[in-house]
Amino acid sequence: MNDEKPAQYQVNQHGLPDKFPTHGHESAFWESLGRAVATFGFLEEVLGKAIFAFTATRAYEEEEIEQAYAEWLPKLERALIDPLGNLIDTYGRAVRDNPNAAKENLDELLSDLRKASQIRNILCHGSWRLPDTDGASVPFFVNRQKLIVDTAMDRQFIVQVQKHTVNLICAVINSVTQMGWQFPGSASPGRTIWESTA
Repeated sequence: MNDEKPAQYQVNQHGLPDKFPTHGHESAFWESLGRAVATFGFLEEVLGKAIFAFTATRAYEEEEIEQAYAEWLPKLERALIDPLGNLIDTYGRAVRDNPNAAKENLDELLSDLRKASQIRNILCHGSWRLPDTDGASVPFFVNRQKLIVDTAMDRQFIVQVQKHTVNLICAVINSVTQMGWQFPGSASPGRTIWESTA
């Protein structure tokens, strides 16, 4: 073994392209990606409020009230911090547990939400490679099942994902307002679920 100390190197940050490592895509691509990611953030907020609405408006038997109240605050706290996948599951249970909820298309909505969650993980956590001549790139992303993304995505695809997510948001809001309740935090029509005394 040679006792000679190996040469050491450092990245020449001054030689990196402007806006590295995002320099290869057009600004419009990053704007669309940012808007899609922000829309998923809003979906998470809407799911949390829907969980509140369905659990707050559910009728309980007299002997269930004390336990339901004790479990309610931790459930609402989880709705603030849970990742999207867990929020979808909690939302589904809250809708099913509320006897006044419309459940006809619930399984389809939950399936669509889960599919969107998979795309969200790619958009939010993928490392975007340089685009091809059409402006599409394959994000480096490996999911928990060790599946690797191999599909190139372009700005148009991301715009479609954002629009589809808006549709899902509206469906979740409608699931509350169809019961005649005002969606929490909005000025929508319907009965108010909770009025602040402050």
